[in-house]
Amino acid sequence: MSSKRYPAVAGFFYDSSPERLRRQIESCFMSRHGPGSLPERGGGEGAPPTLVSPHAGYMYSGPVAAHGFLEVSRRVRPETVVIIGPNHHGEGSEVSIYPAGSWVTPLGDARIDLALSKRLIEISDVISMDEYSHAHEHSIEVQIPFLQYIYGELAFVPICMLNQSLDVALHIGEALDKAIRDPSRVLVIASSDFTHYEPHDEAVRRDRPVLERILALDVEGFYSEMRDRGATLCGYGAVAAVMKYSELKGYRSAKLLRYATSGDISGDRSSVVGYASIVFNPT
Repeated sequence: MSSKRYPAVAGFFYDSSPERLRRQIESCFMSRHGPGSLPERGGGEGAPPTLVSPHAGYMYSGPVAAHGFLEVSRRVRPETVVIIGPNHHGEGSEVSIYPAGSWVTPLGDARIDLALSKRLIEISDVISMDEYSHAHEHSIEVQIPFLQYIYGELAFVPICMLNQSLDVALHIGEALDKAIRDPSRVLVIASSDFTHYEPHDEAVRRDRPVLERILALDVEGFYSEMRDRGATLCGYGAVAAVMKYSELKGYRSAKLLRYATSGDISGDRSSVVGYASIVFNPT
């Protein structure tokens, strides 16, 4: 049975008016902290990269996220998008995909890719179908309006991770590798913010070594560096899953497009959250 998921954070993390939301997204691209140009709506050449993208309110993380979405817009339009995010609320199953239906945003409906969802469920003994896990979660939702702005209609698979252990993250990456037969037709996104609620300089100090491990596609080193540095990424399991998938698909050319903190945007550097936009490209 198909269902519609209505937005949990429209009017809070991003504007609830379609026209104002489009202008808000454009302002993220044109911000002095953004890439400084609007995305190429017609699509470009080359397979889509895999992407790490932040998920805070657009006023804070939107300009950083725009760097990744601009890069995505320069590639061939994917047939479907996989978005992996953390479960901030602790509700639902260990790793969940939203059942058949669509997600509603102010820019329209994004359709669940049920065929790819079912392949992942068949391959994995960890992933399950669960609507409840997604009811209040924002980490996947906030990626969708950016994608709708670029592509219009959208098919996607939302994967919400309550269990972000190393073993589970590696399993998700391997399941994606098996389920996605042609990576040139699929865009895979990990949704995560970086260190939370530390002074700006301390957040940067904790995040920089972690970023180095991500760029090296060193998943175990990434987990070790997070633990040793006290870097408080909220979507670390999603990042690790995309790192593993990227490695298995041969996407070994990694690039940090932009790192900033909420203090860079707001001017208040006393307690910040770190944001990064990273792409892994086919080699």
